Amino acid sequence: MTTRFTKEFLWGGATAANQLEGAFDRDGKGLSVADAMPGGKQRFAIIGSEDFDWTIDEEKYIYPNHRGIEHYDRFKEDIALFAEMNFKCYRFSIAWSRIFPQGDELTPNEAGLRFYDQLIDECLKYGIEPVITISHYEMPLNLAKKYGGWKNRELITFYERFAETVLTRYHEKVKYWMTFNEINSAFHFPALSQGLVKSNGAADYQNIFQAWHNQFVASSKAVKLAHELRSDIEVGCMIIYATTYSIDSNPVNQVATMVQNQEFNFFCTDVQVRGEYPAYTSRTYAKYGVDASLLEQAAEDFELLKQYPVDYIGFSYYMSSAVDEVSPEADTSIGNLLGGVKNPFLEASEWGWQIDPDGLRIALNELYNRYEKPLFIVENGLGAIDEVNPDGTIDDDYRIDYLRRHIDAMADAVADGVDLMGYTPWGCIDLVSASTGEMSKRYGFIYVDLDDNGVGTLNRSKKKSFDWYKDVIKTNGERV
Repeated sequence: MTTRFTKEFLWGGATAANQLEGAFDRDGKGLSVADAMPGGKQRFAIIGSEDFDWTIDEEKYIYPNHRGIEHYDRFKEDIALFAEMNFKCYRFSIAWSRIFPQGDELTPNEAGLRFYDQLIDECLKYGIEPVITISHYEMPLNLAKKYGGWKNRELITFYERFAETVLTRYHEKVKYWMTFNEINSAFHFPALSQGLVKSNGAADYQNIFQAWHNQFVASSKAVKLAHELRSDIEVGCMIIYATTYSIDSNPVNQVATMVQNQEFNFFCTDVQVRGEYPAYTSRTYAKYGVDASLLEQAAEDFELLKQYPVDYIGFSYYMSSAVDEVSPEADTSIGNLLGGVKNPFLEASEWGWQIDPDGLRIALNELYNRYEKPLFIVENGLGAIDEVNPDGTIDDDYRIDYLRRHIDAMADAVADGVDLMGYTPWGCIDLVSASTGEMSKRYGFIYVDLDDNGVGTLNRSKKKSFDWYKDVIKTNGERV
């Protein structure tokens, strides 16, 4: 009998510490960049303004990340629900500022480490494999304010100390790791992953490419550390992937599509997977006004990148993108940190993200055929407004339909010959949205009673998709 997925396939779900843990100032935790991001639909506009300097103003804004969904206190309840869904793995992140509150300390915060001891052990109790993102949009705020974010080479040392601390502590229990979440997102919005806003250099691509170089070096150092600790450990990179189409067959648009693919989808992975900068780097630098001679790079950096590439490619896939360089009046679309023109062949979510399951099959083939490394879909999902019925049930058939179509696309890619490790849909439990700080933009199989203003019981309840996904995992994706 031919099966769609291997028996080792890692089914699960994904979250990030800053979006669900809460307890932002407890047990020695320091502030993170996420803690300084206001909630609401104008979040990105506020952070992207000229005068934003990471100052927290509680009289003017609300900060939903401070409370999250109180996972810090309720993680045992949440992990039990994941286990009930038959999770094989659970992707989560370690809050950097919970381990090194300011980011530049020499010794870690033991209370923070003990929390993750408990979280990891709770997963293992149910046979759930932890998949840990070392840095997921939550660098210590002090590193952004005092050091200027990742454009400062000193951050390599601070990250290496953080990575060494958690890898040494948890490597015997945790096999799967990722170094940076959606590292390529800095192309459009460097505040999240690089700690760069306009007031400390985000408007200058010289800083963004310097920050990337520093992150590439830090990532390779983490891979080196991990491999020295455990021979079978697997450390991946993690990117946003947006399958990109030309809007038509005009060669101008075809070339623009090629360039966008190189810059956004492939640049970071070319370095982290192949271990060297790609051939088009000089052209990209010239386009964005980057002076290579001014980049702080050492000869040993390139040796490190070559010697310690990542073991697999983790990526998020929510939508595809269409390119039209010829028609300035073309309707634009919005999406996960990137725009593009509207694709007339696709429907869109309530937040305007174009839904394209076939684009996931294309993404998997493009990535695997380019790199021939195992792939791991570590984010995919539908953000939607869920209505609670009078009897407390939630009929999220739209979410089931979205995920079903993407799982079918995954199966087609596996049949194409793609080596796919696993699938962890985003926000397996409702949490605070990264793009807007809202609770109303829900992704989970588990509903959390909390609104955008922080009002609610925080009680957990199962949506219709909960039992559906439980059956998907039970049948290893045969029944969707």
